Amino acid sequence: MLVHLHVKNLALIQDIEVEFGPGLNILTGETGAGKSILLGSMQLILGGRTARDMIRAGAAYALVELLFQVENHKAEEALKELGVFLEEGQVLLSRKIMDGRSINKINGETCTVSQMKAAAACLLDIHGQQEHQSLLYEEKQLEILDAYGKDKIQPEKDKVHETYASYRKCLKALKELDTDEEQRNREQAFLEFEIQEIERAGLIPGEDEELETFYRKLSNSRLILETLQSVHGMTGYDHGAGDQVGEAARELSRVTEYDPQLETMAGSLQELDSLLNDFNRELSSYVEELTFDEESFYETEKRLDLINGLKAKYGRTIEEILAYKEKQQKKLEELSRYEENLQKTKEELKKSEKELENASHVLSEIRQEYSKTLTEKITEGLRDLNFLDVQFHIAFQRKKDFTDNGFDDIQYEISTNPGEAVKPLGRIVSGGELSRIMLAIKAILADRDQMETLIFDEIDTGISGRTAQKVSEKMAVIGRCRQVICITHLPQIAAMADTHFEIEKHQEGTETITEIHPLEGEDSIRELARLLGGAQITDAVFENAKEMKDLAQVHKNSRLK
Repeated sequence: MLVHLHVKNLALIQDIEVEFGPGLNILTGETGAGKSILLGSMQLILGGRTARDMIRAGAAYALVELLFQVENHKAEEALKELGVFLEEGQVLLSRKIMDGRSINKINGETCTVSQMKAAAACLLDIHGQQEHQSLLYEEKQLEILDAYGKDKIQPEKDKVHETYASYRKCLKALKELDTDEEQRNREQAFLEFEIQEIERAGLIPGEDEELETFYRKLSNSRLILETLQSVHGMTGYDHGAGDQVGEAARELSRVTEYDPQLETMAGSLQELDSLLNDFNRELSSYVEELTFDEESFYETEKRLDLINGLKAKYGRTIEEILAYKEKQQKKLEELSRYEENLQKTKEELKKSEKELENASHVLSEIRQEYSKTLTEKITEGLRDLNFLDVQFHIAFQRKKDFTDNGFDDIQYEISTNPGEAVKPLGRIVSGGELSRIMLAIKAILADRDQMETLIFDEIDTGISGRTAQKVSEKMAVIGRCRQVICITHLPQIAAMADTHFEIEKHQEGTETITEIHPLEGEDSIRELARLLGGAQITDAVFENAKEMKDLAQVHKNSRLK
């Protein structure tokens, strides 16, 4: 259950801390006092959107912290699956909001918004003022049924989801194959053209690099020849470097006998003369063999143009071009087996459709089974909430098409008056009736899931009198086994409180501040009197409030026996 709430610098809230107790926790206060802000702070932990204007004027950040004492084994296991482990049986969720960003933590460790949302969903359920309107939508109605029978329904939903994915894959494959003969002929002709064009080229991996090297040599043959002839003259033995090196070697050899050290130097010079002589012979041989063949140049250029043209169409390298040809050959083979593939795909589609039909049928049967017990429980819950002669029914219809959630189309139907046939909720019930129906459903699901904390924001919308009393009694019943936190304007509900809080705002200088504090004894009765009589609390009103509180206590004591 939620044991501690800390909110700081959020809208009108400066800094408040609230210790919630077990059972029914009631929050009351004047309109505009900040009840919605308090609820909004809890919504932030559930992944609600943040905005800069949430932060109190003049503050650098806003902070919301929720501390839970977890006593529910299911909730503990669900948290473990999310990687959240209890510390002395507790979980602390916090969210710090700054300009443009927020920092989220679970037990002091930073986490994402989605991780915090998932963890919070294991611990509390918030029912806001407008949520009951969602009950009018068939998707929500189906979601409630699936949540009620989750243990058996969810595995079957997973099977349907899986088989539906296979079914859609087969449909897509068939759609891709479903082409007319003329289109297939065009595609076949195009594939054959591409394959033949590549095959005719007779490509050899690596030949483009060799051709480019040879082409560069042929393109620059004149420059090469002129340069080599110049180099040959510079290094040769016709007034070139070769003559001078040879002469130097001969001169040095004449004095080597006078100093042994000179013999090494003379040897190096003779070796240099020999190397230069070999270089010149090799250079002369290269020049003699260097020829420019116009035909070779033309053929090389033509071959390169062909290869580069294929590269522009089919791939950046010869290897990629050949790989593309193989791919197109496979397509051509598939096309040649069109009738065979078409028949095979149709058979696979028929098989997957049958599997989806069976899986959806099993899911529907389980849903219908659970719908019977859910109908009974909702009917019972509605009678507890002053629907005296109520008939409730869940109608099943089959959708025209398969979905990943089966083929069930359900409709909640109700009759609230004797003799009237059941009709869809949207055609029968008022806003107040819808809120009571949702309360009954929430109570059932909370009991089913063993949700420890339920939060209701003005569940009393559109009700009064005897109905309000019945709602208060229902809230007290739920509070016997669950922690309930309820924001209300009705004294009947407030009187049932196990713990009563007042939310009020006041001015400090130029600032408006919202505060919350627990009410006990006469303070709680005085707040009930305000709810009963408005601004002016007379002695009679106060006595009525006291009597209402006493009667509520008697009712709770009788239910405990």
